Amino acid sequence: MIRRSFLKVYAAELAGAAAFLRAAPASFSCDVAVIGGGVGGVAAALAAARNGMRVVLTEETDWIGGQLTSQAVPPDEHQWIESYGSTASYRAYRNAVRQYYRDHYSLTEAARNNPHLNPGNGSVSRLTHEPRVSVAVLEAMLQPFVARKKLTILRRHIPVAADAANGRVSSVIVQDLESGNKTEISAQYFIDATETGDLLPFAKTEFVTGAESRAQTGELHAAPEPQPENVQSFTYCFAMDYFDGQDHTIDKPAEYSFWRDYIPKLTPPWTGKLLSWVCPNPQTLEPRNLYFNPVPGASGHGLNLWVYRRILDPANFTPGKYQSAITLVNWPQNDFWLGDLISAAPAERAKLLQRSKQLSLSWLYWMQTEAPRPDGKAGWKGLRLRKDVLGTSDGLAKAPYIRESRRIKAEFTVLEQHVGLAARKQQFPEIEKPRAQAFSDSVGVGYYRLDLHPSTGGNNYIDIASLRFQIPLGSLIPHRGGNLLAGCKNLGVTHITNGCYRLHPVEWNIGEAAGAVAARAVQTGDSPGAIRNSPAKLHDLQRWLTSQGFELAWPSQD
Repeated sequence: MIRRSFLKVYAAELAGAAAFLRAAPASFSCDVAVIGGGVGGVAAALAAARNGMRVVLTEETDWIGGQLTSQAVPPDEHQWIESYGSTASYRAYRNAVRQYYRDHYSLTEAARNNPHLNPGNGSVSRLTHEPRVSVAVLEAMLQPFVARKKLTILRRHIPVAADAANGRVSSVIVQDLESGNKTEISAQYFIDATETGDLLPFAKTEFVTGAESRAQTGELHAAPEPQPENVQSFTYCFAMDYFDGQDHTIDKPAEYSFWRDYIPKLTPPWTGKLLSWVCPNPQTLEPRNLYFNPVPGASGHGLNLWVYRRILDPANFTPGKYQSAITLVNWPQNDFWLGDLISAAPAERAKLLQRSKQLSLSWLYWMQTEAPRPDGKAGWKGLRLRKDVLGTSDGLAKAPYIRESRRIKAEFTVLEQHVGLAARKQQFPEIEKPRAQAFSDSVGVGYYRLDLHPSTGGNNYIDIASLRFQIPLGSLIPHRGGNLLAGCKNLGVTHITNGCYRLHPVEWNIGEAAGAVAARAVQTGDSPGAIRNSPAKLHDLQRWLTSQGFELAWPSQD
């Protein structure tokens, strides 16, 4: 009887201790905490760690790299990327991807000796490749700092709270999505590199969402009225290959009937049903016939979607190694715009993510069963969902491809007037070839069209010409200062200018700049705002960045 009572008490004490351990978060103390391990987050952690900082990097999925990996989007880059227009570390990443194929794959002699090897020979990028290769390369870039205890990576963690007041963040609590355990991270500087700016509300950092009005920004293509819930569509990408004569048809998706008959209600109008080989030309919005044929050697009129985001081309590898190409599907037909992830409550957000997955699976099922073929038949049953390529049980990417985030109210906000071609011509009609606004506080460069996909507010594409631009330091700093910096597409841009600041090399540069500036602030004791607003300190920072491979201005206009 006594022994039984003792065991009960002992068991209760153990249970109480376990509950206490679950409730009390573990803790890390570091110099720089990077919350979010996408493209910008990885670059931020790399920059801070190589400059001697103790860094903690968190990531929601089990793959670091964001767009390049867990979101399964090959690099969208400008045409000068092989020579200039990025940081040295981004160029090192690109070179390492190519070297990985040379070291680990059976390439043809021509492919092995090609300095500009494009593993997939996709038409969208000069470096279409498998997401797992980017995971391996990015892990290798960070591993020396992990080994030296300069960098701790917490995978499968998201921010859930922060201790913040008067513009300063003391600590951030992140939660393990698998165990539910929480970890408190204290740091001198925090960088929000989450895909939708999730740290900003916890950190009490002021931000904007959606589309600003023309009265607010003066932009040519701004909305007539503020539309804070009008954000760009997001996409669940997937990979597939093709085997003629085989049947790899997936089970009919639960929402297939809805998506098969769905006609987008957008302004200007779409071109009919979403699941179709006809869609608007993003720049003119005129109907455009798309071509699709996965048969090797097939040719036809227009853009062949099979080749567009192809990540593995058998022609690059020794004969017989691969029986089919592999392509990633991130096309107009699987963009989802029927809800805003940023403003949605958790339950609604989960529903939107599930519906987006249903759209992508419905698009695959339509291609397998109903899609019109050049030979007059319907459907390619041989299209096979490659679950292994993206490392998921459903075959879809680990995370949705997010195009638009919360954006900080920054010391400086980049407007269409600064980077848009038409807007610059309107300001300077006497100049035949205007340049983008020059920023004295530049911390990098970038280029991409002002490319906005259809949005939750019912807008069709907004895709307009831009100019080669710079990244101003002021756009990374909240307007009230403090110790938080923007580390990706959550910087000080608008709904319009987000369209050219959100792509891979630009986001890398933004993150790398944020990590380097945070390190500089720790080293000198000067806040980022103080550095920016002192000509001498800003000059020293820029000289320091240049020594680390940053390009702060474009060459003379081509």
